[in-house]
Amino acid sequence: MLERIKKALSSCGCDAWEITESAERGWEFYFIRRKLDQHRAVDVKTYAVKIYKYIEDNKFLGSASGEISPTATDEEIAKTLSSLVYQASLVKNPAYTINDKKIDIPDVTSPVDVESLSRDFIEAMLSVPETETEYLNSFEIFASGITRRQINSNGVEFTCTYPSSTVEVVVNAKKADHEIEVYRFFTSGECDKEKLVSDVVSAMRYGSDRLIAQPTPKVRGIDVLLSTDDAADIYRYFISRTNAAMKVRRISDYEIGKPVCEKFEGDRVTVEALSRLKNSSRDIPVDDEGAVIRDRFLIRDGVTENFWGSRQFSSYLGLEDSSDVPNFFVHGGNDPESVIRTGDYLEVVEFSDFSVDTMGGDVAGEIRLGYLHRGGKVTVVTGGSISGSLAESAPTIRFSSETVQYDRIVIPKVTRLGKLRITGVVDEN
Repeated sequence: MLERIKKALSSCGCDAWEITESAERGWEFYFIRRKLDQHRAVDVKTYAVKIYKYIEDNKFLGSASGEISPTATDEEIAKTLSSLVYQASLVKNPAYTINDKKIDIPDVTSPVDVESLSRDFIEAMLSVPETETEYLNSFEIFASGITRRQINSNGVEFTCTYPSSTVEVVVNAKKADHEIEVYRFFTSGECDKEKLVSDVVSAMRYGSDRLIAQPTPKVRGIDVLLSTDDAADIYRYFISRTNAAMKVRRISDYEIGKPVCEKFEGDRVTVEALSRLKNSSRDIPVDDEGAVIRDRFLIRDGVTENFWGSRQFSSYLGLEDSSDVPNFFVHGGNDPESVIRTGDYLEVVEFSDFSVDTMGGDVAGEIRLGYLHRGGKVTVVTGGSISGSLAESAPTIRFSSETVQYDRIVIPKVTRLGKLRITGVVDEN
């Protein structure tokens, strides 16, 4: 099939092309409580094609992407490519360079032991401790090994095999006549048994605490602390502003050699782009356009050092050794978690919705479950919201020296922010 697509590309009228052949082999398991309900094997192959077309004497370069079925006939392949060429001819992006650097690292071809990977996840989930009031409702496991072969018309070629897994869990917690379900969605490469079990147990505890939570009081002047994967959105705000596309479009005001905040009252953010990250669901050393991903600091001690991004926008910034980046490492702060957790603060562990706008930095979240720490007393609360802007809160950020991984990003275990508004639902007594 690959050779048939390449042959069709040579006569379709495009000026350059990229092909990504992906083969996924895996297992899916569906459990109700602790009993296997059904399972099935997965063995699929896909072909993604991106074509380029120069316009107006190479002044502009258009592109279009699509997929070709592995069962497609020659006529169907030609029809798909013809459509992509037409679509690309309508796109007038200023011309940019297409990756032509030969890859200087070896292919990653060690096969993924899907059976062993599946067994690790099943054993981890079946080891989750339960009680009469906290238990597994159901869970689904998707464990796969993916082999991705990339080639382009400039002779760039690379093959990489890596694990990619998902676990969906529903846990129940009950008290008297009341019962609540908590849903979790975990993605990773391999199975970190200890962390997976810990996260599921925490979900059970949060469910139980929801049943005894009191309405969030209207409080002012205390910090917000985040200790779950929602905190990753805080750091993705900083990461996104070092993206070449954000810079070219003048959304980001970051400059190389300049601090990301005017002044720091807390810790200074340090972020690295990583070529490899164990247990990431995208542990790949080459990006989707065939560029080698190099380890580099994007922000160091609060100062911008590098931008990253697609070939198009990297070219516009004059970045010749850039790439897209799937994995990031945010360094820990100066103090341990025990120090960050001192004084008064509201720790929010469950949101109905939480978002950080990468363009303006607006923060918003509806509180589903939180712990109000005040005067040495802890109150379980629900309802209300937090809001504010990272433009104002970023200088106050403090974070633990300990770190934790959430799939493709490593961040400090706890993150504390000031200058966010807490909207309660009841007046204090």
